[in-house]
Amino acid sequence: MRVLVTGGAGFIGSNYVLQTLAEQSEAHVTVLDSLNYAANRASLDPVADRIEFVVGSTADAAVTEELVARADVVVNFAAESHNDNSLNDPTPFLQSNVIGTWNLLEAVRRHDVRLHHISTDEVFGDLALDDPARFTEETRYRPSSPYSATKASADHLVRAWARSFGIRATISNCSNNYGPRQHVEKFIPRQITNILDGVRPKLYGAGTNVRDWIHVEDHNSAVQAIIEKGTVGETYLIGAECEVDNLTIVRALLRVTGKPEDWFDFVSDRPGHDVRYAIDPSKITDELGWSPRYQDLEAGLEATVAWYSDHRDWWTSAKHATEEVYAQIGR
Repeated sequence: MRVLVTGGAGFIGSNYVLQTLAEQSEAHVTVLDSLNYAANRASLDPVADRIEFVVGSTADAAVTEELVARADVVVNFAAESHNDNSLNDPTPFLQSNVIGTWNLLEAVRRHDVRLHHISTDEVFGDLALDDPARFTEETRYRPSSPYSATKASADHLVRAWARSFGIRATISNCSNNYGPRQHVEKFIPRQITNILDGVRPKLYGAGTNVRDWIHVEDHNSAVQAIIEKGTVGETYLIGAECEVDNLTIVRALLRVTGKPEDWFDFVSDRPGHDVRYAIDPSKITDELGWSPRYQDLEAGLEATVAWYSDHRDWWTSAKHATEEVYAQIGR
């Protein structure tokens, strides 16, 4: 199997590459990544001699065309994904998430290559804290930020190309991921690295925003199940049914690291901050027999803290720049 992984030096993509090669020793993996600030080529050091690495962007049609032509399956993780950054400058999000997806769609159409497109639950907007509903494959799209709007656009393009041109594509929308190799701008690694540096964690608003957390390895096992057993043309929602508010996450991280549970600071909330996400994963569990392995969130967080503690060289260089940006916006 010749697998093209776009965004393969990013958080979820790099973990997918590592898992794929651990489970499929004969797979030939090509990684396409622009190596922007959120990517880290060192994430792939353990398999550097087993992959082909191409520095480039899906927004570059020529590069995309050449690599897709040599693949059996494309797994599209490539995306700009940070909400705060999309509020400051939406342009890179349009280039990566919309133009990049369009280039992939045209290439897989010309070469009849299987595509799996990675999306997010943020395309659905948010839910009220007291709303018993959860997102399903039938939930209408209501994106809140430039980031989620561009991901919604990409999803619509994939569905249109599948219907109009018959490309062999599936889509997955996943809840919030955590685990090793996530950039320090994101919520959980930012809190972990702050604590490890002796800095009090920062909590948006009142910390009541709820996310549905899933370990990155569980996300990627679900992606593989869809590629191997999913129905072409279908969308699958991936989640571990683990709804937790941000305040609870921060307190759990403080417990894990031996700090007082009130050792954090509240900061001003993000504009348009979604209140709650919640995934109903029953379709993928019922139809494909998938289930998450990481059922204990605090144990997963403890393992994640240990990874960041053991890999300071992986994140230290990005930490200072990240905190400078947050300081400028008061968060």
